[in-house]
Amino acid sequence: MTTAFGLTVDRNLALGETGQTIEALERRIAAALPALVDELRPDLILVQGDTTSAWGSALAAHRLGMAVGHVEAGLRSHDLALPFPEERNRVEIDAVSTLLFAPTATARANLEAEPAVTGRIHVTGNTGIDALLWMRGMAAGHRLHDGGRRLVLVTCHRRENIGAGIAGICEALRRLARRPDVRIVLPLHPNPSVRAGIREALAGIANIELLDPLDYPTMVRMMDGAHLILSDSGGLQEEAPALGVPLLVLRDNSERPEALATGNIALVGTDPDRIVAAATRLLDNPAAYAAMAVPAYPYGRGDAAERILDAIEDWAATFRPRASQPASGRSTPTSQA
Repeated sequence: MTTAFGLTVDRNLALGETGQTIEALERRIAAALPALVDELRPDLILVQGDTTSAWGSALAAHRLGMAVGHVEAGLRSHDLALPFPEERNRVEIDAVSTLLFAPTATARANLEAEPAVTGRIHVTGNTGIDALLWMRGMAAGHRLHDGGRRLVLVTCHRRENIGAGIAGICEALRRLARRPDVRIVLPLHPNPSVRAGIREALAGIANIELLDPLDYPTMVRMMDGAHLILSDSGGLQEEAPALGVPLLVLRDNSERPEALATGNIALVGTDPDRIVAAATRLLDNPAAYAAMAVPAYPYGRGDAAERILDAIEDWAATFRPRASQPASGRSTPTSQA
């Protein structure tokens, strides 16, 4: 993704490994971060989202006495098991953050309701929308050719959907694939547990294309060219409304109520009957489709990065630099926002 934006990675810790457990990743982050902190001497460490790498980095930085800034703070499903471990990650990252960049007023209210959150909260929108709109503009004119069929884009990767959930989703796709007027495209997630279940259920079925993971520009073109999206992704719940593409969310809850409120997305879970019924309605009922296909921007119109930068500059103006000492000797923060 960095290549798509013309960026160069200065340090790649290369901590990810196929099949790695959450605990193993946390240990590797905790082992690698102190040396990097000693080398670079940052005043602020930014983490984005709710991944285990963001969580491990935030906790490790906090233990080193570093100020942490969390981009996408305050999202809550209010269920620690759904999604797991993302909901746990969000709560714990926000508890140790000095600067919290909430995408919406609802996210801010979530943070204000949690006693453990003591950092400065700023409502900024989400940088994911910045990236989406920028890349969409770069890709303008490069439309996908689908042979006249309507493109149904599917993504599936949530840990809680592995097993019965994926089985239900795949059964729904098998039924929808019988329609001659749609083209179902499913880029496979790198997680071997996810890939194996989907390949076993869908490989060789006519009208379903299983693809390797797509680069970001191709994924944006695919989303923008889709007639309908089915996904358990959190980010797509923000991106689909901005593109005006209806999204059926393959989950039973969401940490993005603002997207639900727009009417652009709907929760359908993993029950095949429910998925097929919702998709069929949108494919066969032009009025129902049109009602969900109006662009909406609850997560900003592309200026989140500027707002975040402004907030960091304001914080930096009153920041007291920490005492110069090795990261291994740091145990508590030397300044608080």
